[in-house]
Amino acid sequence: MARRARASFSDRTRARGIRIAGVSVILLGAGAALLPADKGISSDVMGALLIAAGLIEVIAGSLRRDVRRYEMTAGAVTAFAGALFVINPETQFFPTVWPIVGWLLVRSAILAYASTHTGGSVRMWTALSAGTDFLLAVLLIAGLSVAALVVSIFGPTPPLIASLSWILAASFVATGLLLLEVASCEQEGVQA
Repeated sequence: MARRARASFSDRTRARGIRIAGVSVILLGAGAALLPADKGISSDVMGALLIAAGLIEVIAGSLRRDVRRYEMTAGAVTAFAGALFVINPETQFFPTVWPIVGWLLVRSAILAYASTHTGGSVRMWTALSAGTDFLLAVLLIAGLSVAALVVSIFGPTPPLIASLSWILAASFVATGLLLLEVASCEQEGVQA
């Protein structure tokens, strides 16, 4: 009986931490979407957002019972991409978009593999998060204007000029929603 109560408390505590992480990453996504893109976004701001989201994801990943290693690695890749922007904002070797494409592709591969080691709704949300990152990378590679995507979804938004901040926002929201689903499963004591 005491062991069951302890496991239940642990599930609730773990779920609370993951839920806070999910909400935090979604708020970072909202912050990224609201950045004033008309003058361009500094590499430091983009890097700081990626580092913050990555560290939050590493912490949330450490609270997971299943796929802990993969989720922490996905967070570390995000933080590393952010560090690239902070340490060396733009080099002659690659323009700003290529570290974002690389981050999205590596992260989507990690999450796709992690989804094969989960079950139920968490598997679906992990695959959805991986698919979102992959699709965003493909859109960047294909050169599709993010502004065209935003206008097609939300209609004309003259004061809001879409940029890479929308890519970050979309990825962060998908990650946050995944973490909220994991938190829900953790609270119920379901393997997540």
